[in-house]
Amino acid sequence: MLNDATPEIVNRFRGNLPEGVVREVAQRYLEEPRDRLTGRAGAVLAPATVEEVSAVLRLASEARVGVVPYGGGTGLVGGQLAPEGPVPLVLSLERMKAVRGIWPDEGVMTVEAGAILADVQRVAEEHDRLFPLSLASEGSARIGGLLGTNAGGVNVLRYGNARELCLGVEAVLADGRVMRGLKRLRKDNTGYDLRNLLIGSEGTLGVVTAASLRLFPRPESRAAAVLVVESPEAALRLLGQAQAVAGPALSAFELIAGQGPRFLAEHMPQVRLPFAEIPEWCVLIELGCSAGQDADALMEALFAEAYEAGLVRDGVVAASEAQRAELWAMRESLPEGNRKVGSILSNDISLPLSAVPEFIARAGEAIGKAGDFRINCFGHMGDGNLHYNVFPVAGKARGDYPADTSDRLKELVNQLLAELEGSFSAEHGLGRAKVEDLVRWGDPVRIEMMRAIKKTLDPLGILNPGAIFRIE
Repeated sequence: MLNDATPEIVNRFRGNLPEGVVREVAQRYLEEPRDRLTGRAGAVLAPATVEEVSAVLRLASEARVGVVPYGGGTGLVGGQLAPEGPVPLVLSLERMKAVRGIWPDEGVMTVEAGAILADVQRVAEEHDRLFPLSLASEGSARIGGLLGTNAGGVNVLRYGNARELCLGVEAVLADGRVMRGLKRLRKDNTGYDLRNLLIGSEGTLGVVTAASLRLFPRPESRAAAVLVVESPEAALRLLGQAQAVAGPALSAFELIAGQGPRFLAEHMPQVRLPFAEIPEWCVLIELGCSAGQDADALMEALFAEAYEAGLVRDGVVAASEAQRAELWAMRESLPEGNRKVGSILSNDISLPLSAVPEFIARAGEAIGKAGDFRINCFGHMGDGNLHYNVFPVAGKARGDYPADTSDRLKELVNQLLAELEGSFSAEHGLGRAKVEDLVRWGDPVRIEMMRAIKKTLDPLGILNPGAIFRIE
């Protein structure tokens, strides 16, 4: 059983750690973007070195007090705060943001876990390299949290999730021991893959303090377009055609239902939309070409072939970098538009690519039978990851529906995902919001194996208690 982080325990930390590590709890450490959970903490710990992180976890283990790792606070499933259970300490790595080294010719950069994603992207660009992880919260999301949740974003189709972009990690275990695994190797078959065990574990097995990240050549030319399609089935066929025409130059393929832009037109009119009349379905495509290729010409060829094949009936091709940025601003504004409306149910799901159209059709039918709602479906069609969100009809708010509405709709969605061999968590993780979903829908043997690993690496259960598993 864990102890509360009482003033006496906090004073013990203060007396054994360098000045500036132990801090008062600012409100931002207790909030999350959707305002659905509120955390608690006895203090915030902000170490500046891996040695200080080691000392923090050693003291926490001795005191049997929980520690909640905190990155940029952008997580959407409550993994960064603890609303229940014994009062924990918050461990923020915001002071650990150094670039420890960059090797452009190797395509590797080693950074500390507190580094903000946008800053990592900028440093890579200064060395004529690309760090391709890209998502809406990149101005505040930190590398440690992104690895902790195995974040995805818009470029997974070409470059993979955060896991594929990491060569090695340095991490501190629950008892304060440091695993020094920052090798810059593409091949290292010396036993179990502990790097990938820690990535995606949401701070429940160890605290990542630094990572060696993969860099790539920067595209010599880029092109973006929003193409109107009749349906998700047509979008899936267009994806196949885009892969055939563009090959590895296809960087992103985003499916967007008309409801999302309609929310933007209503609540965020400053966001410029590409069409005067919002289509029911469209896709945002980006190509990134190496030297010797012309991205604009390739996009024009794709548009022409898709139009001729009847897959596309209209489109807007960015004619400048500013227009390309506008198209992406529309896509990246969709989550904020959702927040302004207020969803009844938000889903981060994944499916086999061929099952995406069937899911959209069947889920829409089932939710329509359950009541009067609006559905906003958008996401990373190229890798089968959808953000499938349900909203009140115009003129109503969440509170106008029965209290169990969200649970009933979630059961419908998750049942369909199980039938189609999908996942109820694609890129956001489990956090605390989806703990019961894992119990309800997860494979029992897999859960048993996960618990065994947790018990081995964190026998006292001090690391992010309540995330992924129930507090026991």
